[in-house]
Amino acid sequence: MKSIKTYVVSILIPLLVGGLSAFLTRNNMMLYEDIIKPPLAPPAILFPIVWTILYILMGIGAARVYLKRDIMPKEVAEAKMVYFLQLAVNFFWSLIFFNQRAFLAAFLWLVLLWLLIVLMLVKFRKVDLPAAVINIPYLIWVTFAGYLSLAIYLLNR
Repeated sequence: MKSIKTYVVSILIPLLVGGLSAFLTRNNMMLYEDIIKPPLAPPAILFPIVWTILYILMGIGAARVYLKRDIMPKEVAEAKMVYFLQLAVNFFWSLIFFNQRAFLAAFLWLVLLWLLIVLMLVKFRKVDLPAAVINIPYLIWVTFAGYLSLAIYLLNR
């Protein structure tokens, strides 16, 4: 029962972070329809679907790591620190891109996020390989988002 609670809370945390970010940018989401987009730019409806899946996977990975805290306290503490840092950086990207319309800054922020995700994967792997593996789609999506973000900056200067 304790591990079920851990999974539920761990999944809710990134979903709430993502939900709050979406709520704070809701009035500016039409920006995506108004800007020039590069080839391969997905329709706007795809983003909340993908992010919901990724936040759930993040939560599952975080729960798996957290449940090893008694066995590997130092490694779990390090992994949690990087996890929450990347989650905070993730939160602010939408605000920078949609609310501030600072496309170059958003791209550079995304590079920081990408680096933190890589570090998170490394830290997760030290504790629990499946926790790292299920977050690889997150890294891939943020890589793709980096392409979109940079291209949007270049096309809309």
